[in-house]
Amino acid sequence: MNHKIKYTNEPIGKLRIIKDFLPPPEKLAFKEEPVKVTMVLSKSSVRFFKKTARKYHAPYQKIIRTLLDTYAAQYTT
Repeated sequence: MNHKIKYTNEPIGKLRIIKDFLPPPEKLAFKEEPVKVTMVLSKSSVRFFKKTARKYHAPYQKIIRTLLDTYAAQYTT
């Protein structure tokens, strides 16, 4: 399939600026020491994370960890 993109000089419409949510490169290289924990999760949550992990070819534990790290970072002062 070879699709040609045709550019026009049409107005784009109303734009909005979104907050930059990507970490700077120095934070990407930093690895925080992991701590192993044991938790009990609902079957539906685990099912959701495993299904999502299969879709993106990633370990479901890493998806949960990333979610928790991102949440905690939003509320860390």
